[in-house]
Amino acid sequence: MKSSERLNPEAKSRILDAARGSLLEHGYSGLSTRKVAAAADVPLSLIHYHFGSKRNMILELFEAENRSRLERQAAMFDGEMPLWKQWEEACNYLEEDLASGYVRVLNEVMAAGWADEEVAVAVRGQVRGWFDLLATVVARVQDRFGGIGLFTVQEVAALAGLPFLGAEMVILLGIPEEDLPARSALRKVALVIRSMEEGDV
Repeated sequence: MKSSERLNPEAKSRILDAARGSLLEHGYSGLSTRKVAAAADVPLSLIHYHFGSKRNMILELFEAENRSRLERQAAMFDGEMPLWKQWEEACNYLEEDLASGYVRVLNEVMAAGWADEEVAVAVRGQVRGWFDLLATVVARVQDRFGGIGLFTVQEVAALAGLPFLGAEMVILLGIPEEDLPARSALRKVALVIRSMEEGDV
């Protein structure tokens, strides 16, 4: 293999794009480096040079996808919107992430982590970033609500983040909203937060 091929960032980007497409089409278990090489129109050896394995390739893809969305969320929480509007925006982001395929990528990699401890370690680190961000938000706003009672900051962060993870799973399973109204339930939490922020409760 030529050194220029090994160092070509455009080729690496094509590989990651093809890996994403293959993951969405075939799932983690059905994905292979051979399929990705064919889709990216690169030699199989180039994938092994850049990533070493299917696992490393998908973890790099997931890290990049997760980082961009975590940065988006952090910027939103740092803005001037009231907390209830931020919750609404998080619901809007959920819809965007479902449409883009990110939620499927996240759940495929999480599922892979149940059988592969190396994947699990990487995914735990990425998912922890979301709950660390939520804990930062909770710590910043808790005084506005007169404290958070019996709950720790981390517990409130868990209560804020886990419903989104659960909603993502049931939506991916194809359970209709009329049978399990995950989307509308999440959005109504914004109304509860608004009442708290505006002193109606």
